Amino acid sequence: MFIQAVTILILLLVTRIYAVLSKPSPKPRRRNDGETCVLAVFLGSGGHTSEGLMLTSSLDFSRYSQRIYIVSEGDTLSWNKAISLERSKTTRSSAIPGSDGSQGDYKIVSVPRARRVHQAMWTVLPTFLHSVSACIHLVTIAPLLRRDSFGTPFADLLILNGPGTCVTLCAAVVVNKLLGLPHPKMIYVESYARVQSLSLSGKILRYFVDRFLVQWPTLLSGSGREECHGCLV
Repeated sequence: MFIQAVTILILLLVTRIYAVLSKPSPKPRRRNDGETCVLAVFLGSGGHTSEGLMLTSSLDFSRYSQRIYIVSEGDTLSWNKAISLERSKTTRSSAIPGSDGSQGDYKIVSVPRARRVHQAMWTVLPTFLHSVSACIHLVTIAPLLRRDSFGTPFADLLILNGPGTCVTLCAAVVVNKLLGLPHPKMIYVESYARVQSLSLSGKILRYFVDRFLVQWPTLLSGSGREECHGCLV
């Protein structure tokens, strides 16, 4: 009896996952003039941070307000670069980095890395799960606890570019989809440095994100999942 119940639960879960992932993403609603959008962007350190900030800097900050910069734990360089971008784009930098976002137009939050630099692969699982749990708190639990914005996602749009922590952020968004909770649209932008083959993160996430952008036509597979609009950074 127990085995049968577990089997039924697994089948229901697999069916739900298939239904969510196979459903085509609806076209985004066209926003009215003056209507703002909450943007979240993951800064994956190094060149990934530079690319993420270049993408963000080209946006109209009056339309994308509030902005949430997500950095890996201990990545002070990306943290400081996000602050520098904000200060260069606006004369009123009233946000408190790492605050609850109740003041100012932006905030910076950190999440544990999915895999530390040079970490042995056989030790990655606990680190990955720790990162997933932190991302679920950010994407799923924290928005449910906010009285002023209950029923809204933590962001309207999530831009991903780069290393493994992108996968844990995407996993948290997928959890919301499976539970029928509000969730952001996800756009993955493959790194400019990837010319002949996709990164490992890209190979995984192209099946889960709403739009998957590459910057070189050599990365188009013919499956229709990838989009190429030339170099974006």
